[in-house]
Amino acid sequence: MAQETTGSGAQGTAGPAAAEMTDEQRDEEATKLVDRFSLWSGAAGLIPLPLVDIAAVGGVQLQMLRRLSEIYGVPFADNRGKSIIASLAGSVLPASTATTTGIGVASALKAIPGVGTVMASLTMPVFSAGATWVIGKVFIQHFASGGTLLDFNPPDYREFIKAQKEKWNARSAAAPSAAQAAPASRSTSSKGP
Repeated sequence: MAQETTGSGAQGTAGPAAAEMTDEQRDEEATKLVDRFSLWSGAAGLIPLPLVDIAAVGGVQLQMLRRLSEIYGVPFADNRGKSIIASLAGSVLPASTATTTGIGVASALKAIPGVGTVMASLTMPVFSAGATWVIGKVFIQHFASGGTLLDFNPPDYREFIKAQKEKWNARSAAAPSAAQAAPASRSTSSKGP
């Protein structure tokens, strides 16, 4: 019943590198990692099998947490990481019940041929990427303030999570309008004098 800690393997390689980085470099690397894993989580949300997609997203989130632990030099235990992600999804993310419910509903929709599959394919990646991004930002904040997996308390981060969700929503809303503005600006600039 001992928890497996990746301290010997991962810590040995990331520990010295983490010690040599400045706080700004560490935060920048962690932010890039969270952005990348959010994309992977969105891709996992495209898996066409109900519940398999949720398991894949959970695996992506666990790997992200492991890598963030390495960046900040925090010992990581698989069992502790799984329970923390589950507690975040179960207690803090319901501050946005729509996200948690949305992931479950989008996954279940995949069981309905045709329309259900299309609807799920459009919604599940967005919900998955958003939840992963928020979880990553929470752990960047927690680890940067000197926290570990052992002292993480999800209710302490409710307000921070709400703020991060608002940032994600603003970021998501800005992306489509920026994509629409780019073709419009190209067409006006190509008209010539």
